[in-house]
Amino acid sequence: MDLGLKGRVAVVAASSHGLGKATAEAFAAEGAAVAMCARNPLPLKKAAEHISTRYRTGVYVEAFDVTDGAAVHRFVESVATRFGGIDICVTNAGGPPAKGFLAASVEDWKKAVDANLLSAVYFAREVIPHMQKKRWGRIITITSVTTKQPVADLVLSNAVRTAVVGLVRSLANEFGKDGILVNNVGPGYTATDRLRELAKVRSARSGKSEDEIFAAWAADSSLGRIGEPREFADAVVWLASERASYITGQTILVDGGAYKGL
Repeated sequence: MDLGLKGRVAVVAASSHGLGKATAEAFAAEGAAVAMCARNPLPLKKAAEHISTRYRTGVYVEAFDVTDGAAVHRFVESVATRFGGIDICVTNAGGPPAKGFLAASVEDWKKAVDANLLSAVYFAREVIPHMQKKRWGRIITITSVTTKQPVADLVLSNAVRTAVVGLVRSLANEFGKDGILVNNVGPGYTATDRLRELAKVRSARSGKSEDEIFAAWAADSSLGRIGEPREFADAVVWLASERASYITGQTILVDGGAYKGL
């Protein structure tokens, strides 16, 4: 199936590892140029070199913190100058620490809002004008299954990521007339460093081993296993493609059936 992404330009935030890296690689595999960013330059450079060598597509990288609005502006302008525009933007940031409500400080809440809500706002503000020029664009936010089904010990994620869904719905309503589709993709339990971090927290609090924690998560999904980053990335790439041209304002879960609602 031709996804119509060859020659497109895709920005993928927090793409040095995990879901972001898998997503950048999936776009490159479809022939898109990719612009990657993350805070830590060394793993970012390594990921970019792997993608560039394997797929022979244009890759641009820049290390910065996505909570810095001015840095986001400079990055987006550099990408547009280098590649002649921006077609796709995937917003992403590391999840807030695993904490219950009373354990979370006001500073924790501020950091969660900055990283997981305002970073999406910064990217959207910068890329939308470029997309309006082409009357074609895709903005995809990466959040979590917590937008549909709160997870214990993740009160920060449960609250702040749900706010991103409100942003997605609002942007979809406002900019659909410009040919810009805006959607959210929520991963379930996926084999990433973030999940291993959560397993350690759960293990310390419950007395169960990390293997037992992972087994319980796997059993909670309809497929009986933990997801792989590439499976999540495939869903993002499809949603950005020409094959998903009548989908906007939606939250798509890639969770193996872990969400039990209707």
